[in-house]
Amino acid sequence: MTDKHPLWQWSASDIAAATRSGTLSATEATEAAIARMEAVNPQLNAVVENLADEARWEAAALDDGSVPKGPLHGVPVTIKINVDQKGHATSNGVAAFKDVIASEDAPVVRNLKAAGAVVIGRTNTPEFSFRADTDNPLYGRTHNPWGPHISAGGSSGGAGAAVMAGIGALAHGNDIGGSLRFPASANGAVTVKPGLGRVPAFNPSQRTERGILAQSMSVQGVLARNASDLNLSMPALIAPNAQDPFHIPMPWRGPPPDAPLRVAVARDDFGFGIHPAVAAALDKAASALSDAGYAVEAVEPPLARETGEVGYRTLLSEVNELLGPDIRAYGSDEINAIFDEYYRQFPPYEGAELLTMLAQRSHYARAWSLFLEDYPLVLTPFLLKPFFRPGRDAEGADGVREALGCSLWSFIMNFTGLPAGNLPTHIADLPDGPQPIGVQIVGRRWREDLIVDAMQALEARIPPACEFLWWHSA
Repeated sequence: MTDKHPLWQWSASDIAAATRSGTLSATEATEAAIARMEAVNPQLNAVVENLADEARWEAAALDDGSVPKGPLHGVPVTIKINVDQKGHATSNGVAAFKDVIASEDAPVVRNLKAAGAVVIGRTNTPEFSFRADTDNPLYGRTHNPWGPHISAGGSSGGAGAAVMAGIGALAHGNDIGGSLRFPASANGAVTVKPGLGRVPAFNPSQRTERGILAQSMSVQGVLARNASDLNLSMPALIAPNAQDPFHIPMPWRGPPPDAPLRVAVARDDFGFGIHPAVAAALDKAASALSDAGYAVEAVEPPLARETGEVGYRTLLSEVNELLGPDIRAYGSDEINAIFDEYYRQFPPYEGAELLTMLAQRSHYARAWSLFLEDYPLVLTPFLLKPFFRPGRDAEGADGVREALGCSLWSFIMNFTGLPAGNLPTHIADLPDGPQPIGVQIVGRRWREDLIVDAMQALEARIPPACEFLWWHSA
């Protein structure tokens, strides 16, 4: 995707190959992304801080030849506003934090820049980055490039909308309960939620250390338009940084697996039902993996529903104790009403019961690790229905249940610390308009490479969603 397409549509892999060979300058790639941002972002509100001037300076510095060309040389990227970037506010979508200016870059920002990426803007997130929809009183709502009938997802909703609209080839995001994978599903992007310890994480501006479960469940990553760009970018993201004492300095690629690689296909709907469009996406993915030589079997992993429910209740227990006072003090009425409903649907544990459930995390992770010994990859639904409309999670009990309450396939992977990729495999023709439908691929601990390879095999057989989106919106 180069000569026949405008530069803003080029993949990160194509841009990096061209800038590294000298057929394209970092300035040319950056200017194309800035022009696209200025053309479409007023309608999307995906980027809430335009860094065009800084980006031009960074691109010029790359072009002067004074530094070696990294793997992401000249690739335009965006950074989510809940992560520190020197000289910019880490507002986390909260008006009270709009003046929390970072004194230095977070490790993930530093790693992207060290690889040669050029930051063109900072993307929107919901208040406290704790919704599956992106809206806040500070910056307002982010809109989905597919149309007003679909939420942009959250909490990396600005990132997902930006990358699919062509505002940068890569978009940084993070994920504590699905915040990379919800926007991937909503916007038709491709992502891999890294496993625990893979990408170094730390915000130098933070006032206190995060809770132990937040440290264990939250991870940093990127959203892209194809899986090849994950294979290009993730090795740069996992570069070590001593600010994260629990980072695991392992290479991106592990040893080659035995062939054929076994894939378990899980279809448990946890009693919520599975929409025909989601079933179609799952069927297409299973068929394509089989065609690619994977050994695909219908097998349900252990303790799935229990793991998801206990995992999210435990996380909300910690959030209620440690973050709850800030949400009450600085959050809007809307976010507080949403949290009240979270607590009703996933009642927080207290006292000794919370400590017991924290300990039980190892029980669930062990069960999954043993299952993954036999099935190194697991194909699952992500959401059980097509992505919901904007603001759905603010519509009381039914809204929260549709947007988050039935998202157990997401919570499982954060609670157990397992890597999980998401990509679209079906475009559903729904009454309100076309919509990408994604699936999730889970992998063994520290084997994100196997997940991304499987997603590339799918993309070789199923066209990327961005092609439909750009054709449809042209």
